[in-house]
Parts: sequence; C-alpha cells; structure tokens
Amino acid sequence: MERFELLPMVSTMEPADLLLYYPDGDQENYWRSVRESPLYENERSEIRAEGNRLRGLPIPELTYSLFSIYTRKGSRLEYERVYFERRRILNTSVFLTLLEPEREEHLAALEDILWSICNEYTWCLPAHLGETNITETIDLFSAETGFALSEISCLLGERLPALLQYRIKENVNKRLFVPYLTCGPFHWETATHNWAAVCSGSIGAAALLMLKDSETLTDILLKVQGSMEYYLQGFGADGACLEGLGYWNYGFGYFVYYADLLRKRSLGEIDWFKREQVRSIAMFQQKCFLGGELVANFSDSQAVGSVQLGLSHYIAAAFPEVEAPPLSLRAAYSEDHCSRWAPAFRNLIWKNSTRAPVEWGSASNYLPDAQWLLSRHVSEAGAFGFAAKGGSNDEPHNHNDLGQFILLGEGTVYLSDLGSGEYKAGYFGAERYSHDCNGSQGHSVPIIDGQYQTAGPESYAVVLEAATSPEEDVLVLDLAQAYAYEGLQSLTRSFVWRTGVRPSLTLSDEFHFDEAPAALIERMVSFCPPVVEKGLVILKGPQAHGHGLSIVYDDHLLQPGISVHSFHDHFGVEKTWYAVDFQVRQPSKEARYVFEFQFMNNSK
Repeated sequence: MERFELLPMVSTMEPADLLLYYPDGDQENYWRSVRESPLYENERSEIRAEGNRLRGLPIPELTYSLFSIYTRKGSRLEYERVYFERRRILNTSVFLTLLEPEREEHLAALEDILWSICNEYTWCLPAHLGETNITETIDLFSAETGFALSEISCLLGERLPALLQYRIKENVNKRLFVPYLTCGPFHWETATHNWAAVCSGSIGAAALLMLKDSETLTDILLKVQGSMEYYLQGFGADGACLEGLGYWNYGFGYFVYYADLLRKRSLGEIDWFKREQVRSIAMFQQKCFLGGELVANFSDSQAVGSVQLGLSHYIAAAFPEVEAPPLSLRAAYSEDHCSRWAPAFRNLIWKNSTRAPVEWGSASNYLPDAQWLLSRHVSEAGAFGFAAKGGSNDEPHNHNDLGQFILLGEGTVYLSDLGSGEYKAGYFGAERYSHDCNGSQGHSVPIIDGQYQTAGPESYAVVLEAATSPEEDVLVLDLAQAYAYEGLQSLTRSFVWRTGVRPSLTLSDEFHFDEAPAALIERMVSFCPPVVEKGLVILKGPQAHGHGLSIVYDDHLLQPGISVHSFHDHFGVEKTWYAVDFQVRQPSKEARYVFEFQFMNNSK
C-alpha cells in the first residue's frame, strides 16, 4: 500500500478505545466475568499468587553494576532477571487493578512501577546495545515495553494520574517513535525472523493506540508494513518457523497482535489475515507437538512446549484449518520468564471459554520448504513422536544439524535435540559452534574423521524422498554438502518411521568415499543414561515406568562407546547429556550402517 492510499484511511480512523478489546467496549463487565466465572479460575489463581509473592517487596533496581555485567563478563542473566521481574510487577499490578478495582493498593503499586519504568535509563537489554547512541537504539524489549505502556494507558485511561499519562506518552514518543522515524534504518527492519515482527509490530501497535497525528501515524504504519513483508519472507509456503515453536509464539504472536489492532482501527480495510501464507504459518503450532507437551525443538528451542491460549484461540477462529490446542498445554501466567504484557493480556481477552477442549490425535506432516518431517502417533500404548530435518546450516538461530532427528515415546525423549543454550557474549558470534547445543558434535549425526558439519549456505541437505502415510513415514536425505571432508562423495541418510501400537524407526546411513577415512563415528545424543549390551544399546526411561528404547546395530561393524558431556541451557542450568558413539571398526570406501530403534516396556 502506498502513502497516498494509506493517509486518507488513517485520517478517518476513530480514536483508539476499549472497543478494540471488549464486546461493546464494556471493560467493567468483562473483568466481572473473569472475577466470577469458574472458567477463569486457573488464571485468577495464578495472577493472585504472583500478587501475593510480590506484595511488600520493593521494586528491584536496575543498577549500574547489573547493567555493566554483560560488558565485563559477557553474562546476561543477572541484569535480565531484574529487568523481567520489573515487567512481572507491571503486568500483575495491571491485572489486579482490573480484577479488584475496589482495592486502591493495586492502583498505587501500578503507579509506582509505571513511574519506575519511565525512569529506566534504557528499555533495551545491555546485550543489544553498543557503547554509543544508546538512547537512539530500539531492540525487542524496548519496543515491547512501549507497546505495553501504550496499551495499559489505553485500558486504564483516567484512572491513571494525568502526570503518569503524560510521562508514558513522552517516553514512548522519545524512545520509540522519534528514533524509529529519524535514526534508522535499524537492522531488524529488513530481518526475516522474529525481530522484524516484534520490533515493528510493537511500534506499530503503540502508534495505533497513542498517536492522533495522521501524518506521523501513516509514516510509522508504512515502515511497519515493509518490515512485516520481510518477516513473512522468512517463511516458505509450508509455514514452518525455522527458529522453532518458541520463536513462532514470539514473532508470529506479535505479528498477530499488531495485525489485529490494524484491522480493527482500519475497519477491516487492511487485513493481513487474508494472506494465504499467514494461514499456513498459523498452522505450524499444531504440527510441532510430538506427544503431550513434547515438541520438535530444532534450533534454539525448548523440548517442552506450551501454547499461548489467547493467540491459539484467535487464529483458530480466524482459520478453520487451525486446530485449537488442548487446555493441558496452556502456558501458565508465570511461565514466561520475560513477562511479556501483550500475550499475557490476550491469553485472557482472547480465550474462548466456550470451546470444548479436544486432545490432538495422530498426525504426520512433511514441510517441504523447511525439509522437516514431523509425526505424532497416539495409540493405546501412549503417545509417540518422531521428527527429522534437512534444511541448511544457514538458518535463523542456526545449529549445524542436517540429518538431526528426535525420537520420543510415552512422555520420554530418548533421542534428543539439546535445544537452546545460555545466551551469553559469543553465543551468536565466532564461538557459536563450539557450544555443543549448536555444533553438530551435540547432534545425532555422523562425525567423519574427526570432522563436524560446517556452517553456512554452502552446507545444505538435498531431499531424495519424503512421504507420509497412516502406516509409514519416509525421509531420505543427501548430506554430503554438510561436511567439508574432501573425500566424501555421498552420504545418504534414510529414515523409515513405522506406526502401530508401538512404533519403530529404522535409520540407515550409506557412505561413499574416494578413499576409506581413518575414522568414522555414528553419534546418537540423549539425556537418558545408556547401557551397552552386545548388539544392543538401551536408553533407560523413568525407572518407575519401566520404559526404554533399544538401539539395535551390527556388532561386527560398529563398536559403541559412551561419553558424558554437559552444557548450560537457556536458563543457565547445567544439563548432562550422553553421546553414544558407534565407532566403525573398519572404515571402507563404501558402507551402509543400519540402526533399529524399538520402544520397550518392562513394567509387566
């Protein structure tokens, strides 16, 4: 859309008000229903529990010593824990103010935290800042904060003192609108991942809520439109988010929050939801879950997933093909360690309390642009899941993981993806692939003569076959380009996933070399302790259930060995993982190695 088309539309927009959020704009009636209805009992309890935890505690300060830790030590967690706790205080104070309007202490707490956030030196995180032009920088969290304050001001209106309303407007203008229009372009404006959607979407949403000047609002919406186009370029027609489910929730969530406000403010004239690509992206979530709360956590993602219920219900209402998730997967109020306002608020106002909860059943999906095969199989024996990927080693939040696979059953992940490590200085820099969670050494892929997979666009998989059916899923990949090993002619990795009461997986790797390599290892990665037997490796599940996974191999060709490793996960917690290395006894120019994975149940 061109400026001359957009400006007349913006000029006739009605002012932002409570009609954007509630039926008939009746905020009081909506929050009465939240306060009284048993359908919101869990949400009420969680919010009040946070209120009880925070009651009487001072607002934690963002001191210089905390701010400078990242520069001095490269560690992010110390500052960010305090920063996000302040956002938790903000969110909880707003919700309690709306839930219990008669209690003046909630409003007083809200006024204090709003004032304190307006006093912050920067709304950005230190990890996203340089040493200069700090006040001109916009990152994910400064944009989110501006959106949050704009929305809270709209919701609370005259209940907030005039000075606080003024300070919010002043700060959002100074920290977001002015730098966005005068200090760019910012790197995220043309990003094809979550940064484009979160930063531009938050700024656009804040502008829709706060700005009355049609010229300025038009200029901002035009810039946001460009960034959203770039964001959508990061998806193929299959709708896959290469950054994983967590970043789908994040990036696509903020895309939807903005698109919803824009559609309402423009009375439906500007509607991103009419895009077929948006429909495909909306369907990604239901494909990612492999069994219960366990997900395909390729890239910087977590193995255990949850859903933003408000977002999920919104897109299920918008697109009939989207399956609303079971309520058991609902993210609790306190689950988001970043304490983001926008999803927390919409988990309430977009919740469809009349929708009957339905469990997700069996489903297999192949996503051709991402080259992901995802299968969830539910039988009388339980829920089982399998996922494998091709792609390239030049993806957002990239891991060197071509040919990586995940295998789970009855609540246990046996062949794992380590997922996201702790974000520290260097994690996104030159040392990235020295971290086990990012380099191929921490994935279930071959190691050729001591060499791991390489990073970059020249390292990619070629799909030779991909098929799904109710009985069997197949994925065959050529992985030769993943390695810089000069003598490797071809490497074909084949997966055959057979469903049934207790599914099974067959993995085969076929190598062709110019000359036999000095060493060749087939590595399998697991958080489960392995036990080696002749011709068999057993990955033990929870002892109380007697479950496990057996890996059957040719003992004449392969010698298994176990090594123990550790890494720090996204939250800084040290995690132990096991490498099961099947050492080829006598490497040759041409060879094929086959592994059979079978689920065990010794509880009877």
